[in-house]
Amino acid sequence: MSNHLNSSFAEPSLANPLAPDLPLPHRKIIRSWLIPMAQGETAKAVLLLVFDAVLWLACIAGTIFVESLLLKIVLGVIAGFVTGRIFILGHDACHQSFTPNRELNKVLGRIAFLPSLTPYSLWDVGHNVVHHGQTNLKGFDFVWAPLSKAEFDALPAWRKTLERLYRSGWGPVFYYLIEIWWRREYFPNAKNKPGDRPVFLKDNLLVTAFAVVWLACLVAGAVATGQSILLGLVTGFVVPFLFWNGMIGFVTYVHHTHPSVSWYGKKSEWLRAQPFVSTTVHLTFSWMWGALMHHIMEHTAHHVDMSVPLYRLKEAQNTLETILPERIFIEKFSWAWYFDVARKCKLYDFENKAWLDFDGNKTADSVRVVLSPAPVAQNG
Repeated sequence: MSNHLNSSFAEPSLANPLAPDLPLPHRKIIRSWLIPMAQGETAKAVLLLVFDAVLWLACIAGTIFVESLLLKIVLGVIAGFVTGRIFILGHDACHQSFTPNRELNKVLGRIAFLPSLTPYSLWDVGHNVVHHGQTNLKGFDFVWAPLSKAEFDALPAWRKTLERLYRSGWGPVFYYLIEIWWRREYFPNAKNKPGDRPVFLKDNLLVTAFAVVWLACLVAGAVATGQSILLGLVTGFVVPFLFWNGMIGFVTYVHHTHPSVSWYGKKSEWLRAQPFVSTTVHLTFSWMWGALMHHIMEHTAHHVDMSVPLYRLKEAQNTLETILPERIFIEKFSWAWYFDVARKCKLYDFENKAWLDFDGNKTADSVRVVLSPAPVAQNG
């Protein structure tokens, strides 16, 4: 019997991949394949956090005590990258996948979010509830949500300029800093705040206190070593923080923006699709960048099952790609590819499932992925 016929009658598995032309199983079935990998380990998690925290502190201290301006900048950039690594650990803790202990995850998550000045509880709502709960559903998932041509045309000139910058390929640092961190996380106004829970204020005060201590240490270090305070603040605070914002802005962009990835304007249509598989991109690298970023680029597996810890995401991603051949968007990273995506993915036609440029010209058709037909109303 052919592999296709086997796939039609047997439960999909590593030994029996699902034929590309067959309907996708329900998410519960897909998640069941990853259950063996959804096991956190406290010792491994704590060790990862301690290692990255020590590395971050060493880089920040280096910006104070080294005299070379070039080395100060390099250390500031590395500190920004390590900020991203630590944030990814906090990301797992916020998903309750970092360790098996819920209360410990909350503590470790808040610690891991300090270098990025991310209020834990606000990010929890925006990411876990909104982004993961409604991935690529316009009006709900706000992260890199594309505008329609009509929405873009209705914007004032200054806002159009900002949108062009955001989607130029050079804009992730500005997008995340302004649209996510400033507007939705760091003391957000009533319009952007998801309620008035006291913990939101407490977490903002926590990261503010950390920032004050961080800045005070940089000033004290500059005074003690007879160096420029301004230079110390720029290389020890501004450079790491801006690099971090650029890094997270880039990562969130390439995770869900792709010429073949669809966005949905209607929840009924979104519900019939398989957004946990079809709206994410697995970006691969020729070197070890994926491992250096704690495997956050194995993103399809993460969206299928958030309980899989980062140190098992590679195995989980390989499992999905083996059982679901030709179903997952896999791209090998290059800067040429990235800027081609930025060129094509400016606006979105939600009705026709197509990416547009800012003039409204179609640049790419995204893939329609439907799990089941829409229900048909029955008469009488």
